[in-house]
Amino acid sequence: MPVITLPDGSQRVFDQPVTVMDVARSIGAGLARATLAGKVDDRLVDASTLIEKDARVQIITGKDEEGLEVIRHSTAHLMAQAVKELFPYVQVTIGPVIEDGFYYDFAYDRPFTPEDLQAIEKKMQELVTENLEIKRRVLPRDEAMRFFREQQEKYKAELIEAIPEDEQLSLYSQGDFTDLCRGPHVPSTGRLQAFKLMKIAGAYWRGDSRNEMLQRIYGTAWADKKALKAYLHRLQEAEKRDHRKLGKALDLFHTQEEAPGMVFWHDKGWTIYQQVEQYIREKLRCRGYGEVRTPQVVDRSLWEKSGHWDKFGDMIFTTHSEHRDYAIKPMNCPCHIQIYNQGIKSYRDLPIRMAEFGSCHRNEPSGTLHGLMRVRNFVQDDAHIFCTEQQIQSEVSDFIDLLFEVYRDFGFDQVLVKLSTRPENRVGDDAVWDKAEQALELALNNKALDWQLQPGEGAFYGPKIEFSLKDCLGRVWQCGTIQVDFSMPGRLSATYIAEDGSKRTPVMLHRAILGSLERFIGILIEQYAGTFPLWLAPVQVIVLNIADRHGEYARQVMRELELQGIRVKIDLRNEKIGFKIREHSMQRVPYLLVVGDTEVSEQTVAVRTQKGLDLGSQTLAEFAARLQDEIKNRKSQYSTNLE
Repeated sequence: MPVITLPDGSQRVFDQPVTVMDVARSIGAGLARATLAGKVDDRLVDASTLIEKDARVQIITGKDEEGLEVIRHSTAHLMAQAVKELFPYVQVTIGPVIEDGFYYDFAYDRPFTPEDLQAIEKKMQELVTENLEIKRRVLPRDEAMRFFREQQEKYKAELIEAIPEDEQLSLYSQGDFTDLCRGPHVPSTGRLQAFKLMKIAGAYWRGDSRNEMLQRIYGTAWADKKALKAYLHRLQEAEKRDHRKLGKALDLFHTQEEAPGMVFWHDKGWTIYQQVEQYIREKLRCRGYGEVRTPQVVDRSLWEKSGHWDKFGDMIFTTHSEHRDYAIKPMNCPCHIQIYNQGIKSYRDLPIRMAEFGSCHRNEPSGTLHGLMRVRNFVQDDAHIFCTEQQIQSEVSDFIDLLFEVYRDFGFDQVLVKLSTRPENRVGDDAVWDKAEQALELALNNKALDWQLQPGEGAFYGPKIEFSLKDCLGRVWQCGTIQVDFSMPGRLSATYIAEDGSKRTPVMLHRAILGSLERFIGILIEQYAGTFPLWLAPVQVIVLNIADRHGEYARQVMRELELQGIRVKIDLRNEKIGFKIREHSMQRVPYLLVVGDTEVSEQTVAVRTQKGLDLGSQTLAEFAARLQDEIKNRKSQYSTNLE
């Protein structure tokens, strides 16, 4: 008589073993129809799993995160079945769940075409209509290997061959198709109602370039068609907001093969860059940070002492001169300790807050480079705080306040917080790590922040708090971080004189808010779809004359706005005013000032916004006051929300 305890604490008693689906039916027919899988004592299982003893049970539906994963895993199998039915000589390999979808790799003697993709998706829909039951069975390892060899599925057999002989393996069947899988899966193909195949790509077997090339089909799957439609709409929006396309269209930056992963900033893009940098510089100045500058090229021995050479050796660009090996700086922290070490420090000097917009280089793999989002040369809003153990809490607390203030100014209100603890490959003993992890956890709890634990994801020298932004498309970008380091200062001989006269090693807090400025600007371009708030816009105002006789007044307007620090341009071309308005609206200029006979005689300007809103005639003083208020308060005329 198993006693089933549900998530709300209620219990149900059965007089014989029951399946997860039986439990769902006992609660209600509607829940049974929605059931995809279950959790039995926190283990994710099929809905058909038999429960023979007392257990805690949770019914998993499409509303649960685990349910969505089960849907995507099952849809990958559905796609493989459709491919096998259409192309019987295909070899199936592996098909995992990935973010927002799944993929499956196939070996076939010709490339799949877009027409093939349409046919596969159509066949998948037919299999859904058939509502095939998905059945699980368990076989000994050798028997499972024989089965797949008889099916002439050599890749499956090769996977099984690497598994220990005494293992029991689970196979899932739907119709005539059987696949090797841990599961769980949905009860039947009819539960898979919302999916779409996205693209075809190449992939090496087992990710090894020495192996044969396979064909990878990507797809996405969701709990219902409404969610699928919303996802596809987000993809369309992301395509329109792609920072690489907007960077070219708005003349902000470019990259090219002669300098892979490095950015050529154009005038307008560099203007945005400088605004971001100056904004952060002012924030740091007001918070007691001193700004420093350290060399680009530093002897290899420093990076060996700090531990970076062993950890990041393959990613460090190197050079050689006069029988010495040098590293092109991949990060700033060891150099900041060299500045700290100049002169004797007392406990009265701490905390010392040291900031640098340091240009760093890392040899990222060429295949990972992506516009501004993944580069080889970047600048961080990097800073290090040298403090005592007793000062950790206040410094971390002040940093968190600053970080949330900065994110709000840039228009980000949703921030995800995660605490990352000691990785397997690390420096320092466990006692030091215990102190560091406890310090960060206490700081988070004292701020009453919601946070998640990420075991094993800390830096090699210390634990860290990661701060991630959620943008208008729901995408998450990890940007900010603060890391407690009890190790590196000691490795590089940093000390201070304590109150009792003894020499002690300071704690080093590594911290950044934006992270890479290049990447953060890429995020901003996509967040605002290139339509920046006034304080960030590279050109804030464009002055347009209707006829040549209005040119001198247009120049006067421009000069007066320039004197007030406004980034203003003028367009005196002999073109129709409607043409000029459209062109500069497309260039995302926030305000367009039109001057004609009326404006010249009344000494006013006709004000239009980039979105086409006519603000009427204003004196230049009135308009300038509007601009200054908008800039000072970092307001935006435009919403970043999707329409």
